[in-house]
This record gives sequence, structure tokens and C-alpha cells, in this order.
Amino acid sequence: MIMRPGQQLLLPANPLFIWSSLLVAMVVSMLPLGRTPWMPDLLALVLVFWGVHQPLRVGIGAAFAFGIAMDVHQAALLGQHALAYTALTYLAITIHRRLLWFTVPSQAVQVLPLFVAAHAIELAIRMMAGGVFPGASILLAPVIESLLWPVVSVILLAPQRRAPDPDENRPL
Repeated sequence: MIMRPGQQLLLPANPLFIWSSLLVAMVVSMLPLGRTPWMPDLLALVLVFWGVHQPLRVGIGAAFAFGIAMDVHQAALLGQHALAYTALTYLAITIHRRLLWFTVPSQAVQVLPLFVAAHAIELAIRMMAGGVFPGASILLAPVIESLLWPVVSVILLAPQRRAPDPDENRPL
């Protein structure tokens, strides 16, 4: 793949780090902090990140499994998070090649519609099942998730940015 000028060459992502970051995001999302409509979905954010950066390792099946786990944990309508995470990961994998050409702040703007779509899917399923509308504060969650995109990018790409041991045969 042709890289942008000045873009750093990254080391391969460790599969153990990918899956442990997803598990940590799921555990943080399961913390009993009280579910408010504006609270960002950290698991969705990490799923999109790895769907963009490692689409062959984290796919739609993983998103479905994590969604079912979140549905069971939150006692939500079974399949609500699973459908939202699956659609979110599909859209992330669809745009991953184009998205990686942009800077991280530009990426944050471009993933905002994905997060809006995921929250709209969850809200539509909840409303069809007879739930109540949580209010206009639900519009803050996708915006906060989009604002967290640069932070998550720095944190999750940090292990790949470490310098390999250079020698005369490997100057990079």
C-alpha cells in the first residue's frame, strides 16, 4: 500500500493486544456506572478502530459476539447491540481503505456518521419493542465517541509505533 508522505511505518499488530483491548473495552462498558443516554459506547469505538486498522482480524462475527454479550449483560432486547455492532463493523470495514488516507482528526469527522447510524439502529429497535425515547441527550453519545477517536488511536497504535531494534541490516 502506498503511504502518505511523513506517515510512520507501523509494526504488525499483536493479535493478543487486539483481543485484550476489545475485552478491556467490553469490561469497561459493563461497569455499573449507570446507563445514561449520552454515555459513549467504548466497545463500539474499539470495534470500529480495529475494524478500520485490522479488518482481517476483527470482523463482523466478533462484533456480533460482543453485541450478544452486551445484550445479555444489559438485559436489553436480544440482538439490539448485536445488530448495531454488526452494522457498525461492516461500515467500518467498508470504508477502512479510504479512511486511513486521512489524518486522525479528519478520521474522527468521518466516523461520526457510523456512530450516529449505530445509535439510530439501537434506538429504533428499542422504540419498536415499546421502549421510551431517552431524550435529546442521546445525540451526544456519537459526538463524544467521535471526539474520543484521536485518543483511542494514540493509545491503541502505541505498541505498533515502538521502534524495532535497528542494526546495519534493518535501518528502519
